[in-house]
Amino acid sequence: MDLKELDGILARYPEPESTIISILHEVQSVCHYLPEEALRQLASKTGVPVTRLYSIATFYHFFSLTPKGRHQVHVCLGTACHVKGSERVLTEIERELGAREGETTPDMRFSIGAVRCVGACSLAPVMVVDNQTYGKMTPKNAKEALKKYE
Repeated sequence: MDLKELDGILARYPEPESTIISILHEVQSVCHYLPEEALRQLASKTGVPVTRLYSIATFYHFFSLTPKGRHQVHVCLGTACHVKGSERVLTEIERELGAREGETTPDMRFSIGAVRCVGACSLAPVMVVDNQTYGKMTPKNAKEALKKYE
């Protein structure tokens, strides 16, 4: 991460210790994960120990210490979605993107994940790409929906 980018993020947070989670979110949105070097720079600039930053980054599931794709694809595997075929949707996404659940495509465009519930059971099965929810998914329309992110 560029030092100027980090300085720009920190400039928006006059009290970094009380807003460290928000700062980490911004760093991750720029890098698509929390690189070790960025955490070390952040610790140096804020006085927050790097061990505390790692503790926060590993406690919250939405932070990642490994690179993620530009687009996050999540398929709901909760009960309603499962009953309506979400496993077939996930299998088609994995086949189409060439990566498995929990992995990132080699070109770093997509990361694929499974979630237990997105709270949209009436739309089952559900796929979420970044912050866009897609309901009543089939393997075919999941494949079509992904095309707009390529």
